[in-house]
Amino acid sequence: MFGRRSSRELEYRVAVLEEHTGAQPFPSTAASGSGSPVERRGTWSDGFGLMATRSLQIIIVLALTAIAVLGMRQLSTVVIPILLALILASTFSPVMRWLRARNVPAPLATVLVLFAIALLLTGVGWLIVWAVQDEWDELASQAQDGFGQVLEWVQTLPFAPSAEQISEWQDTVVDFLTSSQFGSGALAGVGAITSFVTGLILMIVVLFFFLKDGPKIWHFMLRPFTGSALARAERVGDKTVATLGSYVRGTAGVAAVDAIGIWIGLMILQVPLALPLSVLVFLLAFIPIVGATLAGILAALVALVANGPISAILVVGVVVLVNQLEGNFLQPVLMGRALKLHSLVILLALTIGTVLSGVLGAVLAVPIAAVAWGVIQVWDGPNLPAKWFRPKPTEL
Repeated sequence: MFGRRSSRELEYRVAVLEEHTGAQPFPSTAASGSGSPVERRGTWSDGFGLMATRSLQIIIVLALTAIAVLGMRQLSTVVIPILLALILASTFSPVMRWLRARNVPAPLATVLVLFAIALLLTGVGWLIVWAVQDEWDELASQAQDGFGQVLEWVQTLPFAPSAEQISEWQDTVVDFLTSSQFGSGALAGVGAITSFVTGLILMIVVLFFFLKDGPKIWHFMLRPFTGSALARAERVGDKTVATLGSYVRGTAGVAAVDAIGIWIGLMILQVPLALPLSVLVFLLAFIPIVGATLAGILAALVALVANGPISAILVVGVVVLVNQLEGNFLQPVLMGRALKLHSLVILLALTIGTVLSGVLGAVLAVPIAAVAWGVIQVWDGPNLPAKWFRPKPTEL
């Protein structure tokens, strides 16, 4: 009697414990035919079954990711303008809040911000065109002389091409320019221009509504969520806007300082096209690591053609000095350590973005990666990262 009672009490306590912990119950003693619980191992509960389950889950996730990426590539004319509009709206969100705090109507505030953006872009474009037109003739003649000097130097090399080979190359280039392939390429260029204009108009329209009704649009999108899911969605949205805005504003500040520093160096060295090159430095700074290298190479080439090798070496020194000041002092101050990604992550993001969408993908890759890392940091709470990304006690 006492044995049966003890057995029932034990089974009751085990059932209560399993109910609280969510564990799977043991098979009943009656089914096993013995007085002790027997563990039944199914086909999917052993090591190979677990590995197969995890492999199937990974394949499904990768397939869904591939389908999503393929869909975005097919709809790039829509997706990319929306992403650019979101980035610009996040960048200028402090300006919109400042205007709304002073009781400026939302439509008027949106028009003022859009007008300021258009005026800024127009002014930069006019400066570039004016500087290029002012110095283009002199630079073209210097480039011709420099190209002739390069050809003369190449002829002195032991493996230099002969005059007949150079003539054949020139004929090949002329034949390509007059062929049907070049004409089809030109038609493709017209199609690309049409897509660009369409995307630009769509981006302006979407940006207008993001600036004007951004909070309302976000609250509407949050309607399906409740409870903890709603709190998480709100954290993700706030973190996305804050990360995009901080990244773009910080990068713009760093790029402006870089451009001014390189412009001063080019002016001191009397390198032609100093202003367009500095503007190019500003634009390429939005592509981390790779952009600064490209800008330095272009500036050094212009100095080499215009002023000779000594000037080109000095330009390289100026670019390296400015980049070191940027990496060691400006970025930690203007962008903060929360947005600082590892160089390997940046290179991988740039590679993936370039493969998927070319130059524009390279520009968008790093801010998207920064947003993904920011979302992970607030996934389980305002200051609580996702479980897999929390530091271990020994790392604190």
